[in-house]
Amino acid sequence: MGGCALAGAALPGVVEDLLRRALEGQPRALGRLLSLLERPGPLSARLLERLTPRARGSQVVGFTGIPGAGKSTLVSRVIGELRRRGYRVAVVAIDPTSPLSQGALMGDRLRMQEHSTDPGVFIRSISTRGLRGGLSLAALTLVEAFDALGYDKIIIETVGVGQAEVDIMHAAHTIVVVTMPGAGDDIQALKAGVMEIGDIYVVNKSDKPEATKTYEYMSFALEKGDIGRQGGWAPRLVRTSAVMGQGVRELVDAIEEHWEYVNRAGLRWERVYSRRSLLVRLTAERLLAESLEEIAGARRGELLEVARRGSGFLEEALRLAGEACGEVRGLLGEGEGQG
Repeated sequence: MGGCALAGAALPGVVEDLLRRALEGQPRALGRLLSLLERPGPLSARLLERLTPRARGSQVVGFTGIPGAGKSTLVSRVIGELRRRGYRVAVVAIDPTSPLSQGALMGDRLRMQEHSTDPGVFIRSISTRGLRGGLSLAALTLVEAFDALGYDKIIIETVGVGQAEVDIMHAAHTIVVVTMPGAGDDIQALKAGVMEIGDIYVVNKSDKPEATKTYEYMSFALEKGDIGRQGGWAPRLVRTSAVMGQGVRELVDAIEEHWEYVNRAGLRWERVYSRRSLLVRLTAERLLAESLEEIAGARRGELLEVARRGSGFLEEALRLAGEACGEVRGLLGEGEGQG
């Protein structure tokens, strides 16, 4: 791992100029700035600390739910309705990463292409590179940047279900869970996870014949308290057909109502601080993982010997972990020395 000049050092002149132009709203400069922020390291850390004082605590809306429920099309419709209401909108669309190439399949950006010429919309697709399959460090960093850059509504669209849905509880003010007709078994399976975290539930593709049955099931589950986040907010249930453009206004009304609740309840900045805490934890994981990967590569022969013996796994793991922690502590020392 390289040296680590931590926060406090000045930004290089070219980056300072890039930041100035991005703050002025120049799209190309914003795109380049976000690319810098997506790469974890000392430069992105310093950039982030320049941006966070500008944060306004903009509403972050997380869209999650059953794969195939039409989230991307629905998000595209929601963007259009938010723009009609005068909001600047940023989207962090999280796409699956190819296990072979490590490249992201940027399908979300293609579905939202209709907004590409709108200067009040910025869409960024990134891959799922969270260490635990959850929200990546890059995703959270981009949310912080969009908040500081003056976007009113920031949408995070996750790939489906899993750790990302747990993480999104810490990252978003408002969580929209999207399901679809005929997904009863999926809903049952999700009850212990994503279905419990929603502020707003959406039955999308409501033009399908099974939609009424699914809506009634969801309504009953909400009344019983089987699903929905606990607290002073009564979760909303909305029927939409993103393809037909139906129910989108009602969904955005519910998003606005929840934002009013968040502000009344004093949760606006609490959620921001929760998101930043998650960002710090993910940064720590990233540092340790990179250090561990480097050390394990250098000690490949010793690891193979342990594998051949079939014993000493814990002892070797503890040695690797200890060395990784030591290297990360060394980076902190370098940063303090350079500050």
